[in-house]
Amino acid sequence: MIKKKKKKAYTEVYALGQYISMSAHKARRVIDQIRGRSYEEALMILELMPYRGCYPIFKLVYSAAANASHNKGFKETNLVISKAEVNQGNTVKKLKPRARGRSYPIKRSTCHITIVLEDISFYQQSEEYLMYLKKPGCSNENLNLTCYHTYSSGGLWDKK
Repeated sequence: MIKKKKKKAYTEVYALGQYISMSAHKARRVIDQIRGRSYEEALMILELMPYRGCYPIFKLVYSAAANASHNKGFKETNLVISKAEVNQGNTVKKLKPRARGRSYPIKRSTCHITIVLEDISFYQQSEEYLMYLKKPGCSNENLNLTCYHTYSSGGLWDKK
């Protein structure tokens, strides 16, 4: 008898921006602020930050959310930025003419930005199910939602 492997439910969607004319160091400064946050919170942060690198990252996050809603049918309220990384791209080197026949080098650095959004509604449902199974006052037969717990009744923890 051959066992069929169940396919894992893919809950990740990504958007990739390549050759964005900005240094990787400046892009990382912005990316570090939104990593791990929800989609809506990340958009608010990106709109209010005063850095030049916010606009291309804003467009990428928006594009990843559009991919999630169009391709996978995810709701935007359940999306979280699970992975955001910046890699260094090519550096365009030019020479600018200066006085007395000399030249001055100009280096335009680029970067590649990857934004991965994850749908957390699947994980929240399974976590709630497991959480109610493990509580001591719950009956495992019907998954009764009214459970009595020592921490919530004020028995064990008493902050003053």
